[in-house]
Amino acid sequence: MSGFRLRDAWRLVDSLDEDLGQHLPYAYDPEFGFLTSCPTNVGTGLRASVLVHLPGLVLTQEIAKVLQGIAQVGLTFRGLYGEGSEVVGNFFQISNQTTLGKSEEDLIEHLQKVVQQVVQYESQARAVLLRDAPTVIEDKVWRAYGLLRHARSMSFEEMMNLLSGVRLGVGLKLLSGVSVYALNRVMIFTQAAHLEQAAGTALAGEEADMRRAAYVRQALAETGA
Repeated sequence: MSGFRLRDAWRLVDSLDEDLGQHLPYAYDPEFGFLTSCPTNVGTGLRASVLVHLPGLVLTQEIAKVLQGIAQVGLTFRGLYGEGSEVVGNFFQISNQTTLGKSEEDLIEHLQKVVQQVVQYESQARAVLLRDAPTVIEDKVWRAYGLLRHARSMSFEEMMNLLSGVRLGVGLKLLSGVSVYALNRVMIFTQAAHLEQAAGTALAGEEADMRRAAYVRQALAETGA
């Protein structure tokens, strides 16, 4: 669910869970709660995650301190695709570490509060960047935009790192005419499976990189930027 709508997402999933529970025999123990195939999910069975873009904290080299802090309060972080994936484009997935000993509502509330604090730290980091290195940040943003707008081939990782710069520029109001919605679409539809679906065939690495660059050029051109 897009946007920071953690409670809305929880209510939707909780309703679905209640409906499924009327027809499916869940494995449940009175002491340990729901029994799952992964022991770390025993209890509520709830794994809630929020995907956040944190370029300010990365550029100010404060990200390690923040990630260490969330670990100390029972949360963890993963990469773009969740467990086992790498951080790409400064996107971090923050989620609850434990599922046992607390209610679903408590887990959601705790995650909500901590992520709000992380977002505040990110805003402060961006303010520091604008204050202390405005030319460097503007150059980073416009270089990223120029490459995305005109490149003829790029890997997904390269594109995500460039999109991070443009997204930062949009957030800091250094770039106009580009919406976060358009950037989100680019991030989704330039992934390998989407490119192959659009092409109607499997794509080798070089062909995928060329089609990805073409999609980005067209998407940015359609925004009028």
